[in-house]
Amino acid sequence: MNPPADPERTPDGRYVVVNHRKWRATDPEIPEDVAARLRHHLMAARRAVAAARRTADAEAEGRARGRVHTAKVALGERGTPWWEQPREARRRRWESGVRQLDLANQEEGPTP
Repeated sequence: MNPPADPERTPDGRYVVVNHRKWRATDPEIPEDVAARLRHHLMAARRAVAAARRTADAEAEGRARGRVHTAKVALGERGTPWWEQPREARRRRWESGVRQLDLANQEEGPTP
């Protein structure tokens, strides 16, 4: 089995292209270990959204969607574009996101 290829990027590196659609790329300044933690939180939150929808738990779905948003902002994929932020603001963005998601994970417990 071959690992998935990296998605196509625009020449400026700011977007990835998937199925002819542009999506904002993750901030390349984020250290890989931090980006991996953020992606882990993002995928866990997406699973929590799906679980909440299956049980029609609107409150849990809202909390999970909030965690998805926090992860996407921390990764630089939402909010102020990372290329418009100074380095220090970018670092504060991902550090704050990791702290918030770690805390949310402690409060919510493990995701199914």
